[in-house]
Parts: sequence; C-alpha cells; structure tokens
Amino acid sequence: MHGPGTPPPHGHQPSTGGVVALRVLFALLPILSCGLLAWGTMLRLALVTRQRRDWWLLAASGVLAVVWTVLSGSDPTPDNTGWQANTGAIGTVLTGLSITVYYLVTDIRYHQARQAAPALGWYPPAASPYTPTQRPPSYGYPPVPHQTPAPTPRQAPEPAPAPTPPPRIGQVRAELDELSELLRKQQPPHNEGPRP
Repeated sequence: MHGPGTPPPHGHQPSTGGVVALRVLFALLPILSCGLLAWGTMLRLALVTRQRRDWWLLAASGVLAVVWTVLSGSDPTPDNTGWQANTGAIGTVLTGLSITVYYLVTDIRYHQARQAAPALGWYPPAASPYTPTQRPPSYGYPPVPHQTPAPTPRQAPEPAPAPTPPPRIGQVRAELDELSELLRKQQPPHNEGPRP
C-alpha cells in the first residue's frame, strides 16, 4: 500500500459570524471593566496579528494598567478624591477607550487584508529554473536546447489537456485498484461453494 499522501492545503478561513462575535467580545472587555482588562484585548490582537508593534503595545498597556492602579491606590485622602485617584481613574478609562478603538481598527483591517489575499488552488505550480526551450541537466551533463518542431499548416492545434485531479485522488484510486485486484485473487472459483 501507499503512505498517507499529501495533506490538503491550509487556508481555512474562520466564519464571519465567529470573527464578529470575538471582535464584539474583546471590544467590550476594556469598556465593561472600566479599562482594567484592556491588556486582554491587546493580548488577543497580538496573538492574531503577530505583529511586533502589537506585542509592544500589549506590554505598554500592562505597564499603564499597573501605573494607573498604583496611582489610584496612593491617594492619601480617605474618600479617594485627591488628584492621584482622579488621575488614575481617568488614565484607566482613557487607556481602555483608546485600546478599544485601536483594536477595532486593526482587527477589521487585518481580516479584510486576509480576505483580499488570493486563495490558492490545490497546489501552486512548481517553479522551474529552466526556460521552455531548455531541458534540465541530467547526470552531470549540461542542458541541451530543446527544439520543438514548427507546426505545419495542415496540422490542427492540439486540444488542451484535461485538468489533472489533485494528487491525493489519484493515489486513492491506485490504492482502490490495488485492493480490488487483491480481492479478485482471493475469491474462490464460481463452480465451488463457499469454503467452510
């Protein structure tokens, strides 16, 4: 028998509904937590886009969350009405809002760019370093120019070749043919009954 064959091409696109649901969830995370969990939205964005800029912004949002929390906690007034608590609260809310806007813009652009990328067929054509008039070198000898005969006026153009099926289908066909051949060899002759 043959091996497992070639895997199908990767390029699975997530459903639009799932992308939108995640986008809404992670856009609401900083807003509903008053900016305290804005780093979670940046973590999601950095994992999806894998851009160095987004990883740096994730680190900056984490540092800002700590700074705003420490500033709010260092307010000496008993009812937290000092400038430290106010600055920490305003900074937390503004950080959450700015991260939400940045997340929405970047995530929408990222997914639009992925959808606009051309989808490949089964397998891309193999690139060849040889021109159509050359043959590849064989056994260390230099390539010999390939000369195609010029068509005579009486010859009709050749029909286009039929599209070839993906390699995996051909491999499965060969395995099925081989299996049916093996089963035919094992069947008893028609004049004999079944074996006990």
